Amino acid sequence: MDAIMMDQLTKYYRTGFANPVAGFRGKRLPASSGQMECREIRGIDQLSLRVEQGEFFGFIGPNGAGKSTTIRTLLGLIRPTGGCAQVLGLDIGKDRERILARTGYLPSEARFYSGMRVRDVLRLSADLRKKDCRQEAAVLCDRLQLDVSRKVDELSFGNRKKVAIVCALQHEPELLILDEPTSGLDPLMQREFFELLRERNKAGATIFLSSHILSEVQRNCMRAAIIREGRIIACDMVEALSRTSARRVTVHGRIDSALLDGVKDLQKTREGCSFLYSGEMKALLEVLAAGEIRDLSISEPDLEEVFLHYYEEAQR
Repeated sequence: MDAIMMDQLTKYYRTGFANPVAGFRGKRLPASSGQMECREIRGIDQLSLRVEQGEFFGFIGPNGAGKSTTIRTLLGLIRPTGGCAQVLGLDIGKDRERILARTGYLPSEARFYSGMRVRDVLRLSADLRKKDCRQEAAVLCDRLQLDVSRKVDELSFGNRKKVAIVCALQHEPELLILDEPTSGLDPLMQREFFELLRERNKAGATIFLSSHILSEVQRNCMRAAIIREGRIIACDMVEALSRTSARRVTVHGRIDSALLDGVKDLQKTREGCSFLYSGEMKALLEVLAAGEIRDLSISEPDLEEVFLHYYEEAQR
């Protein structure tokens, strides 16, 4: 059974406004009144994706690509416009409460009831799932250095994120859905957080990690999907996504890069230049041989460069 299954999952937001601006992107709908006009704004469009149980899966895309809309739709927090999806074999429309009981959700921005102390927030979260989580919560708070006696109103953004992490993990869910989870955490806490995730994944939990920080995905995920403007443009093993015919060429010295076809992301410096190259190797060697070179390196591009490559390909 798949932990997550999406089939043509679609979400458009309907918005009404007066005096619409020319060139506004979206689909025009019949006006609901003489003075208002309604349009549909793209959230996600025909997403089809399967995440196997036990995977550590990455969901990559910049802000506005549709990552949060996908997650909220999967959890039944917003209704889809079209298509269907299942989470842990349960229908997102009919089985929302059962899905939430078996899932740990970490939103990109956590908000809590004003005036509550951390321990009260954790207890409320556990009570909603009808489970005694005190022992696991204590372990998590110790590892994340979280003071449960403080009021949530007094916490920094990073410490509020820690509260949300404990709420998501303390009931030991089968599936963790994490939306931009490390924003606000310092590097030491980020390392501890991913260590916790790896432990949970090793114990059998499925991790669905939404992020625009590509290094997080490259270090931790087995497979990943890339989303652009609400559509999935690539999905494969992270290692396979990172493989491309392009190479990063860094030259210390002078060459005439204009003689080469297949050059992208050309960056010139005082010492030389750097570029992604996907052309013929013979042509590259000829240009290098004709230049004045003090040092040279040719390497595989990192995932961030590959990500930009996929986005450029999707724009064509």
